[in-house]
Amino acid sequence: MKTRDQEYRELFMAEALEYYDSMSRHLSELERNPNAGPALNELFRLMHNLKANARAMGFADLGEVAHHLETLFGLIRDQERTFSGALIKVVFAGVDALGNMIRAVGADQALPDATALLDNLDRLVRGEEPILEEAEAAESEEESGKKMELSDLVYIQVKKLDNLLNLVGELVIDRDRIMTLAQEIGNPALLATAQHLFRISDDLQYSVMDARLVGVGVLLNKFPRVVRDVASAEDKEVELILSGQDVQIDRNILQIITDALLHLVRNAVSHGLETTAQRAAAGKPTVGHLTLSALTERDDVLIQVRDDGRGIDTEAVRRKAIERGLTTAAAALDEQGVWALLFEPGFSMASKVTDISGRGVGLDVVKMALDSLGGQLRVESQLGQGTTFTLVLPTSIAVKGALLVEVEERPYAIPLMHTDTVLALQPEQISVVGGMLVTHVQGQAVPLVPLQMLLHDEGDELLPFADKADMTGAQQVLVVNYNNRRLGLLVDRFIRQQNIVIKPLSKPLDTIDLFGGVTLLGSGQVCLVLDVPALTRLFLTKRP
Repeated sequence: MKTRDQEYRELFMAEALEYYDSMSRHLSELERNPNAGPALNELFRLMHNLKANARAMGFADLGEVAHHLETLFGLIRDQERTFSGALIKVVFAGVDALGNMIRAVGADQALPDATALLDNLDRLVRGEEPILEEAEAAESEEESGKKMELSDLVYIQVKKLDNLLNLVGELVIDRDRIMTLAQEIGNPALLATAQHLFRISDDLQYSVMDARLVGVGVLLNKFPRVVRDVASAEDKEVELILSGQDVQIDRNILQIITDALLHLVRNAVSHGLETTAQRAAAGKPTVGHLTLSALTERDDVLIQVRDDGRGIDTEAVRRKAIERGLTTAAAALDEQGVWALLFEPGFSMASKVTDISGRGVGLDVVKMALDSLGGQLRVESQLGQGTTFTLVLPTSIAVKGALLVEVEERPYAIPLMHTDTVLALQPEQISVVGGMLVTHVQGQAVPLVPLQMLLHDEGDELLPFADKADMTGAQQVLVVNYNNRRLGLLVDRFIRQQNIVIKPLSKPLDTIDLFGGVTLLGSGQVCLVLDVPALTRLFLTKRP
């Protein structure tokens, strides 16, 4: 497996070779027409980019040659030097030298000495004549004898990768069907071929998924400027700490959560962190600390936004929720339940964010983004100490782990992202409280509801009062977790756990909130994918 340094070196090489090819092309154009402004501007830009990239990678000599050429092209652009005579020879020798240096980087060799070239470039910058020796001629001859080379890397549009992944998804669905048929028919040759198809399609699937992965740093590295601007506007001192930029995630997932992460960061600086005076009065360091980090947890990627600010005033949030009529049960909610209210759309209408430490404005945007991905949000906070928001994201949105369950002889798939635990409960382990079935899981009361009841729900009526009089034998329960709320779904049986390819529902089924898509099982049977956030919201709305 390649190291991160190797991947960065390959990316640098790919761009550098493209820059080199472009330089040679534009130089030839400039030689034919010394007044070609676009070619001159492009040469200046290419040198500037190559200089920055080389220095960032630690290739100081290469960056120095690019810097000298950039300076010279700037003078030519400003008409302080002319592209003629000995200057042309030195510039061509300089571009040839860049090519040699780039190839040396690719071969992991020492970079050629460029002292004489740099001296000549300095002379040209000062308006002096260069010293042309046989070295320049030898350099050019060596370059002309080189074979043409192409980069080992190619750039592919994301939409092409999206299309490729969709095609692989179709292949995986048919592969599972072929495998099932081969097992049913029992022909040894067919079964061996199906097993081989299974292995290579698996490799193909994960290779395509791997091609879509990018480092989280491409997003995190944009936030220093955001934090600086917000802190400046709020007259606050904030130190931003970034970590985990190398963690890999699907590029489309990163795109979807961009606005959500931006909102959390702005809220952390604007409302989570106190002013310098407030921090001093509270005995804290005057400089606030904000940490943006990425890490992996099993098959998920976690992105955390942590501040050492004022924290969430749970009681203030509870009072505000009751005042706004969001819930009549706010007084009975535990801390996590109260914090979950911050992400309700109605709560974002608060007129004074200071009443709830600024955590209630627009956070429903964060929840909507996570729901669309099948992700989760975790909140940790301590009054006066700070708050941490953790976005739990799948590595890929194309293939998801799911638990298959059966209700009324029909299979349903539930994404593992939202599954907590599975239980086999005896009737005596289940209670009826306030018209609802309730059990205790790890010391926490968890409401239970038959999944069949939620799937068949129609109209505005509340769910009927629960009755366990007819319960016999072990009850199969899947405990799901959404927005820090647990809900136990009673099912007929558990089938198995497997990876599934989720396809969107076509009209008019796409308007049914309870279903997040559809997949095809190896048996050829269509299986609906349940939307746990929608099921949870339906239960909260309809519970007696």
